[in-house]
Amino acid sequence: MTEPQQWAGVGRTETGHVRASNQDALALLNDCGVWIVADGMGGHPAGDVAAQTAVAVATKRARERAAWFREHPNAAAEFVADLVTSANWRIHDLILAKPSLKGMGTTFVALAITSSPMSIAHIAHLGDSRAYLYRTGQLTQLTRDHTLVQKFVQRGLIDAATALTHPERHILTKSLGLGIDMKPELTSSPVTPHDLIVLCSDGLTKMLEDSAIASILSHANGDPQRACHNLIEEALGRGGEDNVTVIVVACIPPTLR
Repeated sequence: MTEPQQWAGVGRTETGHVRASNQDALALLNDCGVWIVADGMGGHPAGDVAAQTAVAVATKRARERAAWFREHPNAAAEFVADLVTSANWRIHDLILAKPSLKGMGTTFVALAITSSPMSIAHIAHLGDSRAYLYRTGQLTQLTRDHTLVQKFVQRGLIDAATALTHPERHILTKSLGLGIDMKPELTSSPVTPHDLIVLCSDGLTKMLEDSAIASILSHANGDPQRACHNLIEEALGRGGEDNVTVIVVACIPPTLR
């Protein structure tokens, strides 16, 4: 019988060279097979509180349901969606309790991997924090940005190149905190032992185009620690205009388990 694959993530967050504080947050729940990135909405009240609250609530919920998740891998989509909705409810509770927090919000992307009979990455997200799959030299964006500009692209009003520099490119159409009934977008993708999965805030994608991200990942030779470090350092080296957070998840070789 084939031994189930095991996955682990490496993560790092940095304030960058322009922002006064870090409104990003992340969670590395390697023991649960869950990884999370959140990016508090800049220009709004308590973006850092929103991101930290979302990650704390989702972390608690993931640990509470970890055993259930292992026993019900076919319900992985329900599991990751629950992390998002639980965090969203808590943010709205905080806003109700303290009206000065109205407008507080955060992006959110959560990844959970099931490993039997084959490994599948399950993603729930709101906003423009992204998940990527890197496989044999090819980088694929697994999430779709929930932004006004992305809607313009989908409707054919502007092209993808224009979207990169559009002045309204960071206006979100979905995030935690924007509505009590906000539903995450769910995505599932089979993954192989040689793949890397990247979660990131837009502090990375503001600084690096997908081709640069792919190049850095290709030179990491499958090492998630090296990949994460080099992605962050390159974003900082190009100006670090925003908080930048990266998680890189990889399959653990059997010899290291």
